[in-house]
Amino acid sequence: MRPTSSSNAPRVLVAGGSRGIGLAIAHAFATTGANLSICARGAQALQQATRKLQQAGAATVHSQPCDLADPAQITHWVDAAANALGGIDIVINNASGFGNGNDDASWQAGFDVDLMAAVRTNRDALPYLRHSAQPAILNVSSINASVPTPRAAAYSTAKAALNYYTVSLATELARERIRVNAIAPGSIEFPGGLWDRRRSDEPALYAQIRDRIPFGGFGNAEDVAAAALFLCSPQARWITGQILAVDGGQSLPATAV
Repeated sequence: MRPTSSSNAPRVLVAGGSRGIGLAIAHAFATTGANLSICARGAQALQQATRKLQQAGAATVHSQPCDLADPAQITHWVDAAANALGGIDIVINNASGFGNGNDDASWQAGFDVDLMAAVRTNRDALPYLRHSAQPAILNVSSINASVPTPRAAAYSTAKAALNYYTVSLATELARERIRVNAIAPGSIEFPGGLWDRRRSDEPALYAQIRDRIPFGGFGNAEDVAAAALFLCSPQARWITGQILAVDGGQSLPATAV
């Protein structure tokens, strides 16, 4: 049965929305009564996330397994989401291939998921966004795009490309009043995430990075979600082509690592 969406609430797609930052962003929208569609590779995680979003107050929750490295699966998800929600107002590209190595697979993952998944999702969503009264695209980048780290060259390079793409797409779509922005989180800790694992696996590195963040520790996924909610809201109607760092001062020149 097709879900019944609320016509007065925004229709929001969150790629990579089953955990971490993506789930926190979806949850923030759910608390406003938004209509949501999330995708990720794992069906079980999607089911758990769907229940959480429904409990948080989402008007509609559509979810679909999707390998964001596969163009055909992206198209299938976007079209199914638009059908379930009755259109698309907001697209949030949060997925990452986490290319932290220097092998070809790491570089390819960065290209396929961090960059091209956003390109393809936005391209497939544009016909729907053009029918929206308040269309917005938000790409989730990283401060590593502008503050290189020796631990993740492939990831950082992919995010730098995502930033350039964000500004380029914003320029292309500005006359259509389709806003395109990006958020660049710093080191964010959440259950099962990179810094949660490093706390036990690499405690010295964990402490080093934590102690160099001016605000006194790692951020959490809800910090990023609050910024995402603002940038996609009518309150940000005059903002496009911007990359907003959400990092507790981590990317300030005196503290960059």
